[in-house]
Parts: sequence; structure tokens; C-alpha cells
Amino acid sequence: MFVRIVKMSFHEENIPAFLENFELMKQKIRNSPGNRLLELYQDKSIPGIFFTYSYWETEQDLENYRQSELFYDVWQFTKKLFNDKPEAWSVDKLVSLK
Repeated sequence: MFVRIVKMSFHEENIPAFLENFELMKQKIRNSPGNRLLELYQDKSIPGIFFTYSYWETEQDLENYRQSELFYDVWQFTKKLFNDKPEAWSVDKLVSLK
């Protein structure tokens, strides 16, 4: 399993539109084949910065999602709201304590 972390920065006036769209799409993203977890975080001191963490069974599962119509629809809407280039990392989860 690995984790995809995406950092996104929005104009403050676009935050409500982003959150509304995320609310509409989150279950569809979470139900994509191979997705095991989807989380959204907001920076405590800079409200326009958000992070998504998504857990995937395989890199191919993420790639399949990234090639899907769902991803295209989500990304076409979201990228119009950015005020900076998004950043993304794919990382292997090594330890998790509960």
C-alpha cells in the first residue's frame, strides 16, 4: 500500500466551491478500485492550503484512477480554483500506530 499526498493552494474566495465539489465527489473517489482511504486536510494558519491523502493498494490503481473520466472531471473543475501550482508525492507507508 502506498499513499498519495497532494498539496493544493486556493484563492480564498474559491474555497467554498472546492469544498462543495469535494463533498460531491469524495465517495466516488473513495470507491475507485484500489482506493483504501481518502482524507482532506486544511492548513491551520493558511486557510487556502489543503492536502489530500489517499491510500492505494497499488501504483497501478492510482494510475487507473488518474486516467479515469472521474479524475478528469474532478481535476478540470479543481484546477480552475488554484492560486499556485499543486504539488504531489507518492510515498510508501512504513509505520502506522493506532
